[in-house]
Amino acid sequence: QVQLVESGGGSVEPGGSLRLSCATTGILFSLNPMGWYRQAPGKQRELVATITTTGDALYVDSVKGRFTISRDNAKSMVHLQMDSLRSEDTAVYYCNAPVKPATLDPRFRYNKWGQGTQVTVAS
Repeated sequence: QVQLVESGGGSVEPGGSLRLSCATTGILFSLNPMGWYRQAPGKQRELVATITTTGDALYVDSVKGRFTISRDNAKSMVHLQMDSLRSEDTAVYYCNAPVKPATLDPRFRYNKWGQGTQVTVAS
């Protein structure tokens, strides 16, 4: 059974940092590209960062230079280091496996989403 469990969110001031983690079970993690998605209130879910099985990363323009995605195949985990956070980064963050990791196509592989982790950036 596929399980995606996100953690690490919280409330920070603008300019602060957070490190998100996603623990996965029930998937062949090393064979899956992974991605971080986010959904702000009243907005559609968007894919903000992807990482291929070989470690190549892709970011949406709004987070380039501030967010870093990484993966730990030994632990079946994917992380998102978020620096220089802005109010517009406020959202619930989720992980999943994007079907086209070389693009920012938001279509995903696993229908069972985790609970997400809330990130709130406010002064």
